[in-house]
Formats: sequence, structure tokens, C-alpha cells
Amino acid sequence: MNQFGIKAENANIADLGLGNVAAAYWNLNVAELVEETIVNGQGMLTDSGALALDTGEFTGRSPKDKFIVLDEKTKDSIWWSDVNFRFESYKFDTLYNRVTAYLSGKEVYVRDSYACADPKYRLNIRVVTEYPWSNLFANNLFLRPTTEEIMNFEPEWTIICAPGFMAVPEIDGTRQHNFAILNMTRKVILIGGTGYTGEIKKGIFSLLNYILPHEKGVLPMHCSANIGKDGDTAIFFGLSGTGKTTLSADENRGLIGDDEHGWSETGVFNFEGGCYAKCVDLTKEKEPEIFGAVKFGALLENVEYFENTCTVDFANISKTENTRVSYPINFIKNAVEPSVGNIPKNIFFLTCDAYGVLPPISKLTTGQAMYHFISGYTAKVAGTEMGITEPTLTFSACFGKVFLPLHPTKYAELLGKKLKENKVNVWLVNTGWSGGAFGVGKRMKLSYTRAMITAALNGKLDKVKYDTLPVFGLQMPAECADVPAEILNPRNTWKDKDAYDSTANKLAASFIKNFEQYASAANEEIMAAAPKAAVNA
Repeated sequence: MNQFGIKAENANIADLGLGNVAAAYWNLNVAELVEETIVNGQGMLTDSGALALDTGEFTGRSPKDKFIVLDEKTKDSIWWSDVNFRFESYKFDTLYNRVTAYLSGKEVYVRDSYACADPKYRLNIRVVTEYPWSNLFANNLFLRPTTEEIMNFEPEWTIICAPGFMAVPEIDGTRQHNFAILNMTRKVILIGGTGYTGEIKKGIFSLLNYILPHEKGVLPMHCSANIGKDGDTAIFFGLSGTGKTTLSADENRGLIGDDEHGWSETGVFNFEGGCYAKCVDLTKEKEPEIFGAVKFGALLENVEYFENTCTVDFANISKTENTRVSYPINFIKNAVEPSVGNIPKNIFFLTCDAYGVLPPISKLTTGQAMYHFISGYTAKVAGTEMGITEPTLTFSACFGKVFLPLHPTKYAELLGKKLKENKVNVWLVNTGWSGGAFGVGKRMKLSYTRAMITAALNGKLDKVKYDTLPVFGLQMPAECADVPAEILNPRNTWKDKDAYDSTANKLAASFIKNFEQYASAANEEIMAAAPKAAVNA
């Protein structure tokens, strides 16, 4: 018996406490995992060939149920906060034993995979799942070893995913019956009570956000990245709704990755081997690359169908707005493999400013880059989430606060160091409103945003005059090809200039208020880059 698509000896996972499972299926191929899922009554094929299923009770991550084990390794290094919750070591050991006992007598699926496309930082991962479709997700999202590599595979970390196990808070010390727990010492991620596959992906991302900067000097980034024909790498940061996926998808540039990357001394590398894309309102016209990737081998989650068909109705969000599809990155035709790039020349911070205050594009100093990186600002508007009827401020440190085991200033200072060493251009791009706030102004045209990003990439904005935006101190280009000059300064687009000034001061005050939680750990260069709100704002 071996590790290639057949049942293997349980002794191979006995060291994980899983020696008594009924069967362990190792590294099944895509067709076998799809067949297992369908035979088990857990999913069905759509007319595009993709496997579709429901993840059950949870259709998204549960941040309040993500824990990190408190021990000698973590007690002084983790940023214990409202996103990093302590879990006692002895409680983890007890819960781990209860999960492995639950899996005893069951069939499990084992996958050998790895994270980090740069071989220097490669992290071997063994994924043990209760369900075959969870294993298919791991195959899609993580990097896939060669046959020869699997023959001698030695895992450094293990993920055990048991959606059917329900924790008992009074016994297990969890908040409720679901959990995702990182144990940095035992090198285990334990997931239970939830079938949402994103917990597998983000468990490894959270781990890399700890070990890479803390131990390797690599900056982990929640961003997309692409590369031009001349080898120039660009990075795009942005929260949901800012256009990160859309703007990084460029037929003239290769896709390094769409979500998670590291920046080392030699360049940028993808953490993953696939994509996990939102597919609400997905159409061939709007997102042709993603639409084309919804084929055999892809995994659709929580979608609905047109009546009496197996055709997915991507506009139907009756189960959740967070409908998703995962697929290997080579399903995207312009993806580069291996998924690595040079040191970036340009970085774009994308924000959807529903208040119409920020310029459509501005160039940041290193201090401003660190400040806005920690702030991670955008504004959600009516219709993006239930209950939102007017613009709502959102700040998420480093554009991914919930995945940061270290204090945000640690990542920002590492970013600043790399910016100075490599003379990288950093741009703040507002894909939101112009001429007034939401309800008065208009959303920035996508064609204008693309033109500004293209001009930045081509170096055309290096040779133009810049003006300074009051309050925020941002440097705005006075001209840009294929973009009306009058929209480059947001104040000029407002009919009521006093209203603009008042709104700008209110937004600046919100930035300052939000930053208070990080100020004590921020250096002088970062603090000097804060906006200067008027006293009477």
C-alpha cells in the first residue's frame, strides 16, 4: 500500500492519534474526491462540471471562535486582542483527544500539500478531513507536491478538520460548538463543528502571519499580485468591495495570486496554489476569468440553481451572500507558475470611500503608507450588507485584522523597511465616490481607475505635477492620461466646498479615533502621517 489515491495503512497517521479510523484515503485525485462526495450524498455536479455542495450551518468564517493556544511560545509574542483569543494548552489536549476519538471508526481523507511558492519558505502541510469535499478544497487551495515529493513527504504542520464533531463549551472551553484552534507548539490546526472550508485556508494564513515575520523576516500580505511582461510586480491591497480582484485581473499582466502573499528579500511569492473567489452575481461578462474557472475540479459552496436545472443561479443569495468557488490557480489562463514575482515596483491600497473625500489616486510617503496600511480603511454602502442604509466606516488593520497574530505595527514597520530599501511607489486609490458622498456624488468610473493604475504602472505619473490635499496631506497628480483633470482633486468635484471641508474633517477625525488603539506602539514616522482634522470637526 502507498500514498497515491488508495486506502493506506492507518499506522501512517497513528502518531496523530488516528490509528483507529476505519480507513484513511491518501491523496485521492479530483475525480475520486468528487465521486466520494456524490456517493455520500453530500454534493452534485452542475452543468459546468463543477461540484456544488452546502457547507451546512456555517457559510462563512466565525472569527469569535478562532483561538490560539496560550503557552510558553505564544504568551509574550501574540497580540492578545479582540481577534486573538486565548485557549489553554491543557484544554486543547483534551479537545484534540475528543476529536480523534470521534473520528475513530470513520473513514478519513488525507492530503499532503504545502504553502509558499518560494522553496526557501515552503511549509509542508498534512490535511486530514472527515469529508472528501474538504479534502478537495485543500487540493485546490494549497500547493500540490509532485509524485516524487509525496514519496518522501514529511509534514511540518497538520490540519485536522472534523465538521461533524460538536464541541461542548462546558467541557471543551470553546465559546460554542464550532472552533478553529492554532497550536503553535504542537504545530496543529484543529477545526470542528463547521463545514465552512475557508477556516482551513485562513488557519494557514494566520499561521504564516505569525511565523514569517516573527521568525523569517518576511512580510505576509492579504493582497493580490500580478506581474508585467517586463517582470515588474504590482501588489493590490483592499477590503471587500474595493475592486481588488477586478483591478488585479489584467489581460496584459500575469496573475501571481489573488489573496495571500509573502514579500521576502528577493521578491513576492504566493502562499497558495489556488483561488477562493466570491461568486455572487458572477457572469461571464463581468468576471470572465472566474466564470471560466467554474468547471470540473472547482468546488462551489452554498449556491442555488435555476428551477428544475443543474445550472447555477449566481444571483440567488437565499442561502448566503458569501457564495464561493475554489479552484486551482492554473484554471486562470494568465496565471504564472511558479507563483512568484520580483520585488514590487508599485503597491496599491484600494479603498471605496463612500464619503467622496479621498482623491481617485494619490502617492504616499513611507510614513503615510504605514499609517494607511495600519488603518485599512474603506466604507460600506447601502446594499452591500443587510442593515446598512448609509455609508458605514470600516477599518481593518493591514487589510486583514482578524488574521494578525502579531500587533499591526509589527507588519507596518516591516513594510516601511522594505519600502525604503527598495524605493517602491505606494498609491492610495479611491474606487468610491466623487462629487459628493454616496447618494449625492457618483461612483468613480472603472475605466478612469484602470487608466490611473496603468499610468502608475507605466511610470507616467512620475513626471507630472502634484498638488497637496489639505487635512490628509496626500499628493495628487494634476494630470493623468485618459482621466479628466477636474476629478483628480476631490474638493473640486463638490459643488458645496464647505460641505466637502466638513466631511473631510469628519472622516479625518474617524481615522484619528480608530488609530488610538495602535498609537502607543506606533513610531514617530507613522504618527506624523496622520491626517490633521480641524479642532471643531
